[in-house]
Amino acid sequence: MELNDTVDEFEFFLDKHWSDGLPVVTPTEERVARMLTGTTRAPDELVGLVPPAMEPATVRTVAIHALMAGCKPEYLPVVLGGLSIMLREEFNLNGVQGTMHGVAPLMIVNGPYAQKIGLHGSNGCFGPGFRANASIGRAIRLMLLNLGGGIPGVGSATVFSTPL
Repeated sequence: MELNDTVDEFEFFLDKHWSDGLPVVTPTEERVARMLTGTTRAPDELVGLVPPAMEPATVRTVAIHALMAGCKPEYLPVVLGGLSIMLREEFNLNGVQGTMHGVAPLMIVNGPYAQKIGLHGSNGCFGPGFRANASIGRAIRLMLLNLGGGIPGVGSATVFSTPL
């Protein structure tokens, strides 16, 4: 993505409805290429279609959303894995996206890789200060909004919603 000096990047993303209301990292070609170093998967590989809008999520579009959310390249395998699991039929992401209740997916990651990338699973793990936790969760939410159309009043019937 290329923006000129006269464009306010934050306002641009808000105007396009590509943000959750918070600033995002602009996905330049260089930044996306750096994010893609976090996986050996092909950029054009289809991860799946994100309901209810059923927009395709490729490894590249997942990387773009991870970048926008503030992820490091080493977080990308977790974001890809999380979305892949949520796209399984038994997860019922279409129901999660379209419900009237304020719901949010919960993703639990453990083991050596979680420790390696700094995922925090102890006191305050849902609070501020843990980049891996916050940015991985935000990347998932941005994809649910941008690719899935899970926007309140558009693809989501939620009454009160949730900031998660």
